Amino acid sequence: MGAAFKKFCIQFCCCCCAADEDDEDEKQPLLPPDPLEYFNREVQKRRDEETNLWSEPGDPSHSERDDDRVLYGLLQARTKTRMGSTGYRRLSCDIEAMRDTRREVRDKWRTILEHLGFMAEADSLLTVSAGTSSDRMRNAAAARALLHSLHTETALFDTKGPPPERYLFILDRLLYLDIGEDFLSVAKRFYPPRDSSDEDVNGLGINLPLLLARVEAMNGAAGDDSDRDDGSDRS
Repeated sequence: MGAAFKKFCIQFCCCCCAADEDDEDEKQPLLPPDPLEYFNREVQKRRDEETNLWSEPGDPSHSERDDDRVLYGLLQARTKTRMGSTGYRRLSCDIEAMRDTRREVRDKWRTILEHLGFMAEADSLLTVSAGTSSDRMRNAAAARALLHSLHTETALFDTKGPPPERYLFILDRLLYLDIGEDFLSVAKRFYPPRDSSDEDVNGLGINLPLLLARVEAMNGAAGDDSDRDDGSDRS
């Protein structure tokens, strides 16, 4: 597994992923020489994590999928809302709820990978940046077929809508490591499909229209406030 993962890192990641672990341990000091650099890295790591939550890596507008469009709209509405206000807190709750839903899906994938023995490599395998290109996929057709099986035969996604495209890139990596079928088998055992009566009525798909309406209402209210301000300036 270790040799295969190092080969995967050389193909898909940076060369530092495949460096010898002993050499890497010797080169890394116990404490960072520059504490400010350490905190900057932590901040950037948090930003990368949030960017990684978009469903479609190749969508710079973050608006191709309904859930991406809603989340992006909520984020934009919050930037125009006074911090600490009731509206700001409500938007923050909605944003975190959507992100929590995506994190839950990611955690399920991590659980399966760790069960398959990829404890140290799970985060690397699950990382998809906004710049990820489909041109580098090696098994695109097989990855899409496997994603369809996971969506229809397991409860990994908990949504009736199409699964996020970002997981195509992850499945392409798993197929390259020859663990695609093993992943599907474990997913079926850990997260079997639910009956319609067991579905969560508070799922993301049901809440999307409500969140969209809320964003549009807030944008409309902001526009009305702007018109009133313009009128008062003219008078």
